[in-house]
Amino acid sequence: MKKNGSRLTVYIFLAMIVGIIIGYLVHVNASAEFIKKFSVNAKLLTSIFLRLVQMIIAPLVFSTLVVGIAKLGDLKTVGRIGGKAMLWFITASLLSLLIGLFWVNLLQPGVGFTVGNEDTAAAADVISKTKSFSIVDFVNHVFPRSIFEAMATNEILQIVIFSIFFGVAAAAIGEKAKPLIKALETFSHIILKMVGYVMNFAPLGVFGAIAAVVATYGVESIVVVYLKYFGAFLLGIFSLWLLMFLVGYLILGKRLFELIKRILNPLAIAFSTTSSEAVFPKLVEELEGFGCKNKIVSFILPLGYSFNLDGSMMYMTFASIFIAQVYGVPLSLGTQLTMLLVLMLTSKGIAGVPRASLVVVTATCAMFNIPPEGIALILPIDHFCDMFRSMTNVIGNALATTAVSKWENELTNPVDIETTYEV
Repeated sequence: MKKNGSRLTVYIFLAMIVGIIIGYLVHVNASAEFIKKFSVNAKLLTSIFLRLVQMIIAPLVFSTLVVGIAKLGDLKTVGRIGGKAMLWFITASLLSLLIGLFWVNLLQPGVGFTVGNEDTAAAADVISKTKSFSIVDFVNHVFPRSIFEAMATNEILQIVIFSIFFGVAAAAIGEKAKPLIKALETFSHIILKMVGYVMNFAPLGVFGAIAAVVATYGVESIVVVYLKYFGAFLLGIFSLWLLMFLVGYLILGKRLFELIKRILNPLAIAFSTTSSEAVFPKLVEELEGFGCKNKIVSFILPLGYSFNLDGSMMYMTFASIFIAQVYGVPLSLGTQLTMLLVLMLTSKGIAGVPRASLVVVTATCAMFNIPPEGIALILPIDHFCDMFRSMTNVIGNALATTAVSKWENELTNPVDIETTYEV
């Protein structure tokens, strides 16, 4: 996975460089009419990539969400530990989303970046739709008349609502539903594999988007927007880390520094592979060595990898609103908070899938009438962002596991790993 991910990153960077070079040559040498035609044709490559991403949104959300809810089961049977864990996950997710929302609105890294005459014209209709967004529109977006209609039109929130009902009903049936849940789990693994295949077309999308923008406006616009985007993102991530460590210190006291020291190796792996799932076995080992009981770790950590992706959550609000800023789409505070809740629900079940958060961002943009082709503009810088959000996911899950252990009086002094297993 690491080898394939690194190779794709190289191809994306090469596509960006080639797109900049070709776009610049067209910009300085071609006529205005040729530049316009070139931009339209180059964006066809972006459209191919975008359609492939949109193709997998509905089955991805349905299968992963249903399986996650069914495995969680009835909260009454999950018991006290599961309730505390879910309270932590929900609170942490909301805070992460709000931090992304705060910084992208404060710094506005996408404001002033233009994307071409064709996109400006297309955004006019988007703007009018956004301004007319009302409670009636919201209700129509939330409650499906038909799950098949919702899937055919990629009405993501309607799919989420159906999936929640389906997952809860499956959990209530119990044993009879297990074969279907097992089949859906297999189906979800197939869809997640397809995500990797689809991402192989990302270089095409990057080339088309970058070449079109540079051909129209020159290379300076690309450099400026990436510096603003990455700088604002890092500020958001570091503020999230500060909040997480502050909460961790309030719960663990000085033992927080010992925890940080223990998870340095998993953090380094997550940073280099851009996958928080890659460090799962090592993280289990370090948390048990820290003093968490195996029965707590084996229950909380897998849940956290589906429900507690703090770095990814922060990034999703940041990226979605950044794209809206790029295309000049105004979003009211109420609309942004609605987007926040949608992202919180649709982001479950994507842990360990490189760049799968982009699929969720694409779906959310489409739902709120934000041009989803803006995804291609952030792909070249996404690898660096993914490094930091993967580290953040690991920190969040380590803190969640140790916090629940502390609340359950199951956190002991550091011991040999073997002695923490229950017999």
